[in-house]
Amino acid sequence: MSRLAPFLGRSSGMLVLWLFLGLFLLAPIVMAIQGGFREEAGGFTFQYLHRALTSGPFLGQLLNGLVLACCTTVLSILIALPPAILRARYRFVGQGLLGMLLLVPMILPPFVGALAIRHMFSQFGAFNLLLERVGVLDFASALPPDWLGSGFAGVVVLQALHLFPILYLNASAALANVDPAYQQAARNLGASPWQTFRRVTLPLIRPGLFAGGTIVFIWSFTDIGTPLIVGYDPLLPVAIFRGLSVSDVSPSILSLVFVLLSSSLTFYVLGKFLFGRAVPAASSKASVAAELRPLGPAATIGAWLVFGTVLVAALLPHAGVMLTAFSARWVNTVLPSEYTWQHMIFVVTRPDTLGAVKNSLAYAGTSTVIDLILGGLAAWLIVRARVRGRTLLDALVMLPLAVPGIIIAAGYIAMTAAGLAGPDGWSRWFGDSDSWVVAWPRNALDSLDDWLRSMSPTRGAVALLLIIAYAVRRLPFAVRGISAGLQQVPESLVEAARNLGAGPLTASRKITLPLIAANVIAAGVLTFAFAVLEVSDSLILAQTTASYPITKAMYAQATSGNTDAANIASAMGVYGMALLGGTLALASALMGKRLGAIFRT
Repeated sequence: MSRLAPFLGRSSGMLVLWLFLGLFLLAPIVMAIQGGFREEAGGFTFQYLHRALTSGPFLGQLLNGLVLACCTTVLSILIALPPAILRARYRFVGQGLLGMLLLVPMILPPFVGALAIRHMFSQFGAFNLLLERVGVLDFASALPPDWLGSGFAGVVVLQALHLFPILYLNASAALANVDPAYQQAARNLGASPWQTFRRVTLPLIRPGLFAGGTIVFIWSFTDIGTPLIVGYDPLLPVAIFRGLSVSDVSPSILSLVFVLLSSSLTFYVLGKFLFGRAVPAASSKASVAAELRPLGPAATIGAWLVFGTVLVAALLPHAGVMLTAFSARWVNTVLPSEYTWQHMIFVVTRPDTLGAVKNSLAYAGTSTVIDLILGGLAAWLIVRARVRGRTLLDALVMLPLAVPGIIIAAGYIAMTAAGLAGPDGWSRWFGDSDSWVVAWPRNALDSLDDWLRSMSPTRGAVALLLIIAYAVRRLPFAVRGISAGLQQVPESLVEAARNLGAGPLTASRKITLPLIAANVIAAGVLTFAFAVLEVSDSLILAQTTASYPITKAMYAQATSGNTDAANIASAMGVYGMALLGGTLALASALMGKRLGAIFRT
């Protein structure tokens, strides 16, 4: 019986994870896909897909999205590489603080920053007014330039300034793993620093760059919030959003969902298995630690300038959001002419905006608990358990990084339209079998739905779907964060405890958990932080004001047309920045350079 218990534990854990991922990741995706191939009479057809693929607007939207994602990824790499190289190769005063500050751009969804960027860089925005004041422009002789143009450039810049920290973390980790012997050999053979970087270092860090680049590419390709606010509409995700936002689950819309999913998965596979493969001759770990070269005073100032330039550019949207939130009057001036606390007070005193903040905390908090439980179980099975299927499980728990949130939301919309969610809907989905395999998830979901409805009958089903969507979307962060901790704990310590008579649970509670506590906390705060500011699922699934999370409330405010709409939305963004800034600082302090492992595919 003692030998059978571990096997039963591993098997039960695998069953729980497969049920969760199958029901809430794979099943919604399948439902969203099959809806695009279904005739009105219920038969199978390719006509909707053919119609989409051969239509002029669709091809333009797809091409625009590909170009947009490519430009965003390239710009993100160009921004991330210089500070990553400085951090990995040199030692200078303030290095740790500057590296932590580079994570700050991730604390604000780019669509919120778009409110400020539009105010600052439009044709008669603050930047052109500043140029006129210093004599560079003359409004009397010619109209000032519109720096956002059609909106394409604005979307690219905003996304790159938000997403480059992902590439920075991956590049820093990859550079730390490069064996310095290769670079020393190249320099001994007469290669210049640039040749050494281009022909030796860059190929060796390519897997790390593509690991982060794949996430950035897919994130940019499927983003809906930033293009909507900036006003750049000819994109496939925007077309899907406009249909789903009015609960349009017609085959025409769902066929576009299939195309978007196929494109995202293709890019994911190319980035991970083709372009992201390691160089055959390279070792996966450095045989000796790279010696950090200390920088003198002049070089240290240069390093600060590199970090400072990136930080100023990256934090410009955040500064604009704060100025907008506190401005009482900002018309035809470089900076606001009057300031006020009114908008900040408005957010925490008005029921709908305060309710959105509370909703986000409740949704994100519940989904984080789910992710830590399931993520810890998955990490243990992947890293420690000798169980069949763990490689497939590892790929499946990472799949949400490749599947856009808009796809998962589309699946839940299709599921809701089919009557599979809401009161008694879970019973129709799972069936009426008394088998515990079917009964316990059905009863658990019914109980959770009843609890949510007891809090607010108008938002129960929506809250349930949002919690599940957040949990599915952020599960990879929990798995990677906890896995990084488990990989650092020698198995010999657990084996020693077992040899002294400790049971599996006792060994885990007294040995493993204390040693990985920092990773669990870091994974938890990151999962919570990114769930709070989740955009795609929130914009699509939250259809009533009572169920709005903070991101949907910000979008509703920004597009309401009210005179102070941008101010209120920016004030909510300031509260979001404060929350995420604290959580990211805590996660960075706990995990250090290992934080980059969370953003690897």
